[in-house]
Amino acid sequence: MTQRPPHPALDAFGSSGVIAVLRAPTPEGALSAIDALVEAGITGIEVTFTTPDAPQVIQESLARHGGRALVGAGTVLTADQALSAADAGAQFLVSPGTEADLARVMIGTGALTLTGALTPSEVMLAVSLGVDVIKIFPGSLGGPGYLKSLRAPFPNEHFMPTGGVSADNLGVWFASGALAVGAGGELVPATAFLEGGMQEITSRAKQFVDALDSWHQRKVQ
Repeated sequence: MTQRPPHPALDAFGSSGVIAVLRAPTPEGALSAIDALVEAGITGIEVTFTTPDAPQVIQESLARHGGRALVGAGTVLTADQALSAADAGAQFLVSPGTEADLARVMIGTGALTLTGALTPSEVMLAVSLGVDVIKIFPGSLGGPGYLKSLRAPFPNEHFMPTGGVSADNLGVWFASGALAVGAGGELVPATAFLEGGMQEITSRAKQFVDALDSWHQRKVQ
């Protein structure tokens, strides 16, 4: 399996703790949601390619919050998407699965690279390709106990579960070995893009930030 040095952005990614997985109906909605998330203390932002004009959203988000937030691209399904996101300044790239040629392109951009896996065989493939962080997706299928079991044969790998993560169970995911967690609908629900919905994002973001703070406090006790 490929041995690679830690990516320079790995520590910052882990320190973010919660990565907001953003699926917005419009670029304007995405930018408003990102503003609300960052102001509430969520500093990891994954702009998925299901969001219209995702590279432009990434570029504008970095212009607004580059000193405070780590902004990347998600739902990367093609090499062209990986390259356009990297050209826009994406600091990390996330694909829902692990496809060898795509993973190599993602890694080749120099961005922190995450690809999706669920089974041990898929984890082994991601590791062999030199992926920086393995996205356990959908995390809801196995839950924190499944992540803990995966950590036994892969103790040196970095994992980010996505799907099934909430403010209520965030600490359990971290206790099970997560480097960071991806939060989509539990943090940024589709209803948030209706009129006045940014208040809902702010409220949910603060719940996640409080849960993350509580986890850090328990770790140092």
